[in-house]
Amino acid sequence: MPKREVDIVVISDVHLGTYGCHAKELLKYLKSIKPKMVILNGDIIDIWQFSKRYFPEAHTKVIRRILKFVTDGVPVYYLTGNHDEMLRKFADFNMGGFQLLNKLVLNLGGKKAWFFHGDVFDVTMQHSKWLAKLGAVGYDTLIIINSMVNWFLTKLGREKFSFSQHIKASVKEAVKFINQFEQTAAELAIEKGYSFVICGHIHHAEIREIITEKGSVTYLNSGDWVESLTSLEYHNKEWQIYKYNPQDYLQVVEDDDSTDSENLDLKLDVNELFKKFTQEVA
Repeated sequence: MPKREVDIVVISDVHLGTYGCHAKELLKYLKSIKPKMVILNGDIIDIWQFSKRYFPEAHTKVIRRILKFVTDGVPVYYLTGNHDEMLRKFADFNMGGFQLLNKLVLNLGGKKAWFFHGDVFDVTMQHSKWLAKLGAVGYDTLIIINSMVNWFLTKLGREKFSFSQHIKASVKEAVKFINQFEQTAAELAIEKGYSFVICGHIHHAEIREIITEKGSVTYLNSGDWVESLTSLEYHNKEWQIYKYNPQDYLQVVEDDDSTDSENLDLKLDVNELFKKFTQEVA
């Protein structure tokens, strides 16, 4: 299966280290593309719920695949989110092609694109962080229950069902929050003179033009790899939402996930970085 060439791929809300993370599917996707740049837009590793008891091999392989992009000369930007906020103390960390930042601005075809996670717009995050963390644990529990229900549905030959996506779509307050989030991001981007504003955080993939009295901006959200399994791809000056489809990977040949021995120093440096924040959690 030839790899698809992509100028930029944006991934967010992977939540490595949690039961809801679809690391195997993400790994297949990462192996199927040949990006010129990778932007990890927050909540890649879920430090809030990090546990040494649960970090499966598939989750480690995702990190190895990201490292392989770095060693292959592909710039990788890791933008911090709320679930990996402890990494913010290491912001502006630069190691070859890997950079750890809180936000990023790129020039895309003469237009400025503003990338950041988006948790700064979440009132719960700003004023009741303990409540947000409690909600994260409840969300992860809901995902586990949902996985068991979907296992039975699959055995019965029925379609899978997402509890949380159904809640988001049916509860007025959830819909209102998403709309307010998108509007706030757009208004701030317009004030700063950006053409694109790219976020994560709300697990809701979207590309749409938002027009206000002060101008217009293209708002984009990369979704997540917990339920929607989506990313953003920029190629030939166009944006699109990628949606994972298992049928596209039936004939994928597995390859080596390890980094080359000559890149051992790079691997050890990143392991040191991971060790620092795991010590903070302990």
